[in-house]
Amino acid sequence: MSAFEQWIEQQYRHSARAMLRSVSAVHLVKDRPGFGHSIRAVKGSIIASPVLGAYDPDPDYFFHWFRDSAIVIDALRWLYEDRSLGPEALTQFDDFVRFSLGLQQLDGRALVSSNAWRASVQPEFEKFVRPEAELAAVRADAVVAETRVNPDGSLDISKWGRPQNDGPPLRALSVLRWLRAGHLSTRSAELASSLLRSDLAYTASHWSDDCYDIWEEEKGLHYYTLRLSVRALEEGAAWIHSSDDPAGAQPLRAALPAMRSQLDRFWSPELRYYRSRDLASGAVSSKQLDIAVILAAIHALSDEALHSVRDPRMHATLSALEELFAADYPINQSLPATRGPAMGRYAGDVYYSGGAYYFSTLGAAEFCFRAAAEAQAKSSWMARGDAYLETVRAYTPPDGELSEQFDKKTGAQSSARQLAWSYAAFISCIGARRAVIG
Repeated sequence: MSAFEQWIEQQYRHSARAMLRSVSAVHLVKDRPGFGHSIRAVKGSIIASPVLGAYDPDPDYFFHWFRDSAIVIDALRWLYEDRSLGPEALTQFDDFVRFSLGLQQLDGRALVSSNAWRASVQPEFEKFVRPEAELAAVRADAVVAETRVNPDGSLDISKWGRPQNDGPPLRALSVLRWLRAGHLSTRSAELASSLLRSDLAYTASHWSDDCYDIWEEEKGLHYYTLRLSVRALEEGAAWIHSSDDPAGAQPLRAALPAMRSQLDRFWSPELRYYRSRDLASGAVSSKQLDIAVILAAIHALSDEALHSVRDPRMHATLSALEELFAADYPINQSLPATRGPAMGRYAGDVYYSGGAYYFSTLGAAEFCFRAAAEAQAKSSWMARGDAYLETVRAYTPPDGELSEQFDKKTGAQSSARQLAWSYAAFISCIGARRAVIG
């Protein structure tokens, strides 16, 4: 086995262990004295990072993000199916489903009416607290548009980019893959089915709503969210129909023609890539070329000709992103032939180092491996995917820990440490690679 293959296996095992630190991390307590509360994680919650930061400099990622948790719970299935985990994975999935269903009972009106918590908020933090009217509106299906909640199952009272509608379809797809795999007990499958139907109903009703993008920065209609929504409704309708409920599938399919037509409009013949967004304000965003489009392809996992790893337009989008980051990041200058460019999010990113992301670079690698599985000429795609992995290897420390970013100038890790999404991205990337090489 080559040194590269040895590193892959070692990093895979480490990523599995490290990702689990964020799953049901009931031993962790996060004090937020500025907001006057203390949060203890409960079973079923998945925190984005187990490192307790407060922007000092590590960011405060002690939240259960709907998007991140869906990505992690999908990676958990990979670990169970390749026997990296045993029956404990089934328990963790069941806890996740129960936690997610429990969130449906949240009602911001109860929080507002109690109002006692406001007295504990320090004066200098009042500007970060959500208005009471906004909190009071959080109930029923609006809960899953919250972007994130506290990992004790309570509402996040801090101002943030909301609503965000990528969580429900992504969670629906992850749960559906668990259901189709046939690993679950009868009771666990019943609960998972209830969660799935709820997320599908939300997606069918709200797919055309303006919301915040995957990065929680700009409001509008977004390729990533719409692509996941189309795939979730397609797959969800097929599953419901096969469950002897043809009538239940029809409402999910009703909007699909309009959704697909809208999705096609994101292709720009002039720019030669899929645009990532149409802003609610009508302004033209500088973030049109965005790795989110590539992530949409690997998270949706479609084998259709368009909007998938088979799509030449998607290939052109990946090439445009490669050119962008190859020119923009100093660490991508004078790369050896065995390495691909470190990938970020979009041009002009200023969050923390504004540099490369592990899940972006791993997402590009996974795209290549999945394209290899669909292509007759596999070797070029495999080599391209391995080149991205070599870059991840170059900027992974000996202990295997993965943060959110690595600096575009120095390669030093930055932003949130031990990011669960980074580990989940490594697991799914290697799963895709193994599917090709056997």
